[in-house]
Amino acid sequence: MNNLNILFEDDDIIALNKPSGLLVHPSWIAPRGTPNLASMLKEYFNGGSPYTIHRLDRPTSGVILFGKNKEIAQKMNLLFAERNVEKTYLCMVRGYTPEADLIDYALKEELDKIADKHASKDKEAQEAVSEYRRLATVELDIPVGRYEKSRYSLVEVKPKTGRKHQIRRHMKHIFHPIIGDTNHGDNKHNKSFRENFDLQRLMLMASNIKFEHPVTQQMMDISAPVDQYTDQLFKKFAWDGLYLSEQTLI
Repeated sequence: MNNLNILFEDDDIIALNKPSGLLVHPSWIAPRGTPNLASMLKEYFNGGSPYTIHRLDRPTSGVILFGKNKEIAQKMNLLFAERNVEKTYLCMVRGYTPEADLIDYALKEELDKIADKHASKDKEAQEAVSEYRRLATVELDIPVGRYEKSRYSLVEVKPKTGRKHQIRRHMKHIFHPIIGDTNHGDNKHNKSFRENFDLQRLMLMASNIKFEHPVTQQMMDISAPVDQYTDQLFKKFAWDGLYLSEQTLI
């Protein structure tokens, strides 16, 4: 049996805590046979196929939902499309952010060089809105660039739309990129965290999801604890108690 971290399961839906670095589906960018959640679920279902409800980027960890049948997946897809699902993310970013703000900044669709090579590159930017609040800050006696000290914030983000890499691109837009983001981040700070804290992941976690179950009409509130590395890192910054960890669940 493969090692799935199941947060919730009933006859219709299964919620998993996806680790950073694990693919959701097989991908042309990864060698054949690379582990992925869809294949692991198929084995868990004894050959049954999981139905995609939404996605998480490979480097992002946290709550992800799959449907056990086509009908529930379609109903859940509609909830997402009508913005009746509240998603909450946790991230660590460069600098001290404002205490809270709403980022309303349209984003052009990010196209993949191979998978989207025939797609139009002239599409207009799409509405993209993210609400965030700062949970904590830390100042480290570690020089980065021309600064003798480095500052970081722990931020909670609630995206109101679902554009590709929305949170990563929005945090970059306000000059507070996410640590560990090799595409939209700050290479100097990423390097500092690799050298000083052995950082090997993107510091973006899907921490919570809320929605009304399409079958039971029960209000679902599913949270995922951060991984052991993130928990230990955040404790060094005295941020424990501000997020869900495995120890919180004991």
